[in-house]
Amino acid sequence: MQTIDDIGKYTFSALLKNSVLKFHNRPALSYVSGTPITYKELNEKVNSIKALLHSLGIKPRDKVAIFSTSSPQWAVSYFAIVTLGAVAVPLLPDFNENEASSCIKHSEAKAIFAGEKLLAKLSNTEELDIIINIEDFSVKKGEIKTDSPVPEYESNEEDIASIIYTSGTTGRSKGVVLTHKNLIFTAIAGQHCQRINQYEAALSILPMSHVYEFTIGFLMFILNGACIYYLEGPPVPRNLLPALQKVRPHFMLTVPIVIEKIYKQKILPAFNASPLIKKIYGTKIGRKFLCRKAGKKLKKTFGGRLKFFGIGGSKTDPVVEQFMVDAKFPYAIGYGLTETSPLVAYSAVYKTIPGVIGVNLPGVEIMIGDKNPQTGVGELRVKGPNVMQGYYNALDLTKEAFTEDGWFKTGDLCVMDDKGRISLRGRSKNMILGASGENIYPEDIEFVLNQHPLVSEALVVEGENTSLVAYVRLQDAIGDAVSEISNAIMHKREEVLNEIRFFVNSKVNKFSKIDKIELVDEFEKTASQKIKRYLYALRHGKSQNEETKKEE
Repeated sequence: MQTIDDIGKYTFSALLKNSVLKFHNRPALSYVSGTPITYKELNEKVNSIKALLHSLGIKPRDKVAIFSTSSPQWAVSYFAIVTLGAVAVPLLPDFNENEASSCIKHSEAKAIFAGEKLLAKLSNTEELDIIINIEDFSVKKGEIKTDSPVPEYESNEEDIASIIYTSGTTGRSKGVVLTHKNLIFTAIAGQHCQRINQYEAALSILPMSHVYEFTIGFLMFILNGACIYYLEGPPVPRNLLPALQKVRPHFMLTVPIVIEKIYKQKILPAFNASPLIKKIYGTKIGRKFLCRKAGKKLKKTFGGRLKFFGIGGSKTDPVVEQFMVDAKFPYAIGYGLTETSPLVAYSAVYKTIPGVIGVNLPGVEIMIGDKNPQTGVGELRVKGPNVMQGYYNALDLTKEAFTEDGWFKTGDLCVMDDKGRISLRGRSKNMILGASGENIYPEDIEFVLNQHPLVSEALVVEGENTSLVAYVRLQDAIGDAVSEISNAIMHKREEVLNEIRFFVNSKVNKFSKIDKIELVDEFEKTASQKIKRYLYALRHGKSQNEETKKEE
């Protein structure tokens, strides 16, 4: 386990120097189909690209965007930017033209590293002085301004390392200002979730422009000399399954929807494959036996060496969590936000409790503010070295994000038990006020909807006159999981919707009953696979301003 004493200070130059000295001949980064570069070669490439940026006129505190999928070149570009003293502006690869252009303009970026396909999204690049193809580091735009050697620059811990734009679940992307210390503190403290050594491997499937993947899925491994492998295409089964068998990773980070899909589409149907298996699964001993058996198969699917399957980004279905507990599957839960770099709380492998996030990360303080005396529910608030400086060029938003005594307001409603473990109840701005003043948490209703065998994903928003509307995406393949529902129902849209509505309304309290269900083919989502809730609220005249007023 690496500590701040090993590195010397919370800066990227110090982190990279420490890793190169300790692990110089160990493999560092690679595509799944490629040959890894060593830590020594990583450092050489970083110095080469740093010299390129310097020659093109990039100076300390200049902003440089990265618009690319995850890759070894992404890592090289980032280290080159921040060790030169400049500020990296990672852009999510699923940003559309307007989102990407807006972030480039707002951040005042002078240069960009981008792949050919993503660069094609940007029709107007006039504000950029420099454009570099991240795939081969060829200069597409820019002039050599100096041939002088790269000056030695030593960043301070509180210097800005990144401006990271939130992924837009609320409709307005904000530039989160994170320092060298913010990010490296999280990577060091994150080792409490899982120890790593230099002989282990990780498979990366999430965007590095997402701070969860960047700190826990990248920096934490670089810190410990492990090797990170990247896919050369999207993480779909045809790319992912062969990669798992080739890399046989010890570590992976993912979002809940990945394991939830596996459970609902592969595992649950197997538990309902025959009356006998279903009967066995209905007993406590039988369920544990079948789950253990399924867990062994699942681990083989992931290559057979998996020891840490980190899940974060949104709340995990407690039913799926219970399966992973019974299956002895090595999953861990992490909670946080971009504004907290991101990790705030965690549950380590084999110490998870379904529905519970866990305890605060060492060095991070948490409290429950504005607590309801009856329910104990209140807003989770955070202090610590992981908390952002603020929002870029947005003093008003920064002020709103903190209490007067300096606690960051997460906007998440939580409860805390006597052991300091926190559990999420929902987002304060998502809470719906019922006709008689009841607090309705749509996430609780969505959890029930997602238990229906026909439902793949669900979202609940407020409709007209405080009615509740559910948007539902059905399973792609129904299979044996819905064997108790007649084939006739499957061809009658209204009967399907009524059956689902009856299912959920029979399991929720009277003021949480669904009035209407609408089907969607696909939900619009962020890079971390969160549904863009505000888009569906807008369909019923609920503007972002109205939602914000509810939170306040």
